[in-house]
Amino acid sequence: MQPAAASTRPRLNIAFVLARRFTLSAFANFVDVLRLAADEGDRSRPILCRWAVIAPDRTPIPASCGTRVEPDARPDDPAQYDYVVVIGGLIGAVQPLAPELTAFLHRAAAAGVPLAGICTGAFILAREGLMDGHRCCVSWFHHDDFLAEFEGLRPVSDQIFVVDGNRLSCSGGVSAAHLAAFVVDRHIGRAAARKSLAIMMIDGPQREDHPQPGLPLELSTDDPLVRRALLAMQQRLDSPPTVAAMAALLGVGRRKLERHFAAALGLSPAEAGVRIRLAQARMLLERTSRTVTQIADETGFCDASHLIRVFRDIEGQTPERWRQRLSEAPRDAATARRGTPAAR
Repeated sequence: MQPAAASTRPRLNIAFVLARRFTLSAFANFVDVLRLAADEGDRSRPILCRWAVIAPDRTPIPASCGTRVEPDARPDDPAQYDYVVVIGGLIGAVQPLAPELTAFLHRAAAAGVPLAGICTGAFILAREGLMDGHRCCVSWFHHDDFLAEFEGLRPVSDQIFVVDGNRLSCSGGVSAAHLAAFVVDRHIGRAAARKSLAIMMIDGPQREDHPQPGLPLELSTDDPLVRRALLAMQQRLDSPPTVAAMAALLGVGRRKLERHFAAALGLSPAEAGVRIRLAQARMLLERTSRTVTQIADETGFCDASHLIRVFRDIEGQTPERWRQRLSEAPRDAATARRGTPAAR
């Protein structure tokens, strides 16, 4: 970070806490929005906003890709910052923060400084009890990891970021840029936020409820409301919500949700939910040895009989017969390649 004139007071001052093996793209996207908003054009002088990487010493911090970032400030008084942003790293990798940094986060929370969890940074804040009582955004890719680790906390994985009081969180990647743009808009102005994203060749600022991209779906659509609903359905396979509950979750009326599904997919929300659950059932039949009863339980069907009935209506055969024919297909193909004895 380049020094700014001593007499210049920034409108936005951010501290970054980086986990070992942090995600470089999430950090870089957030910082670049700040960098481009901080000065005229892309001259990169930290005038309107400043930022610092916080650590107990100057030991470079490794990202998951191997690149190392050298800290430039110690974890002293968190009240000098407008936000403390935690960038997480690989799930399953050892990424504990130094005690001085966890103490810094707790002091920031006590002082009312907003905390932001970027990518798996939300996991770090949750482990410290700093997300209790707050909604928390997690990538769809890590949705199940979060549920497995934090009992009683349900992550939001159908939108790109969440702002809940003085807690902010986002799913990582490009969504880090959109969350940074939200913060820049709040403190510096919308023009600066738009300029930053435009220079980075990212489409204009997205609302926090914009659906996360990338989750493979049985059904696809450009309708943001329907995409969010499909993502939410896929994340609740074992306990599918009613249409009324889904509408409430998305903050819309049931009739509006049904109209959007009809226009986008030609299906009702309930029919789309069955399609998604059947897609998961087919995947489990193909890739695992789970019984039909187990698969029915994991995909939200009442019991094995219910799954068999719905599966037969769609596929024209039972799940077990579908699995058997799938396993026979490679043998049939091998026989065809070798040819019959007469043909030899």
